[in-house]
Amino acid sequence: MRKEYKLSIIIFIAIFLFDQFVKYAFVNFSWEVDGAYMSLKLAYNYGVAFSMFEFLEGYLKYIQLLIALVATIYLVKNKEIFYKYFIPISILYAAGLSNILDRFTYGAVVDYFYWHYGFEFAIFNIADVMINIAVAILILMQIKEIREEKKKEIEK
Repeated sequence: MRKEYKLSIIIFIAIFLFDQFVKYAFVNFSWEVDGAYMSLKLAYNYGVAFSMFEFLEGYLKYIQLLIALVATIYLVKNKEIFYKYFIPISILYAAGLSNILDRFTYGAVVDYFYWHYGFEFAIFNIADVMINIAVAILILMQIKEIREEKKKEIEK
């Protein structure tokens, strides 16, 4: 087994289990902390980011599973892309599938971070943060590749 696969599995399991553990704690132990800038309180999100697509309700989890399946098929057929971006892909899959599992388990995504310093912001969870981190890593990797390509062109 290639090292990328092994590391990908470790990243996936660590993020997925940690996110599910924290969500389980919020659902079952009713933690609430109200801070000046940020609060921790249980909320259920029936949509996606910023509660968009709430109207899809029960169908959303199946749509998201289909998207994950299509992405997986694409990555299986294009292994070089997976090898190149395996870290952000692993993070993205762990976080995304954790949120999808919430939909099957609780009927909605379990959220608990509420940022309210200076303005009201959406309530989110660790998986949401990890999705943003994965996207940021992908963007930074793309920028690095473009710079390296330009540098090679200049050196010719």
